[in-house]
Amino acid sequence: MLKKNIIISKTARYFLSAEPSANIEEVWFVCHGYAQLANYFIKNFDALNTGKVLVVAPEGLNRFYWNGFSGKVVASWMTKEDREEEIRDYVAYLDEVYREVLSLLENKNVKITALGFSQGTATVCRWLANSRSHADHLVLWAGAFPGDMDLQLNKAVFNNMRTMLVTGDNDEFINEEQVKEYEQLLKDRGISHEVLRFKGKHEIKEETLVELASRLRGA
Repeated sequence: MLKKNIIISKTARYFLSAEPSANIEEVWFVCHGYAQLANYFIKNFDALNTGKVLVVAPEGLNRFYWNGFSGKVVASWMTKEDREEEIRDYVAYLDEVYREVLSLLENKNVKITALGFSQGTATVCRWLANSRSHADHLVLWAGAFPGDMDLQLNKAVFNNMRTMLVTGDNDEFINEEQVKEYEQLLKDRGISHEVLRFKGKHEIKEETLVELASRLRGA
């Protein structure tokens, strides 16, 4: 058997929290977790809608039925099958979204935050490490850098932005020991970062999001 790959055009979608305007000072690119859809995920960021913040929610390129062959449709960023090609595809896709959104803005000096939630944390890390898209802030919410990423090799990339780790104290997928081990790993690799903990589970909490935004603005 001979395996061949072919590059094709594909229609992808992303959602905006509002119409781009001259008042926009911040753009947040937010990548959902496994088995979510961007149009629902973006609603978690309604608290940021002040008229000066534009939230952009790209959707994973792989959609599937959550239960069986019908019903609820969800999406993911990748699987282990043809993983390198899937990573290249979503990096190119996120770059296109990034360029298109920024081209719509009159203010070219906006502050950019890249936020990944759960599976989306690995997505935003690989995106920023493998493209020329720039972010001022990197937020890893309920997730971490991908385990196969060479942090030492990408140290300069990630230390060129402000990195925040956000985790709930009752996250059903991440226990306290794992959080401490991960923080130590980042210290050992020389990756500058800050930690924001909140009382909650594997979720985006509004009050924590507002606190995070305030911190990133230096308030």
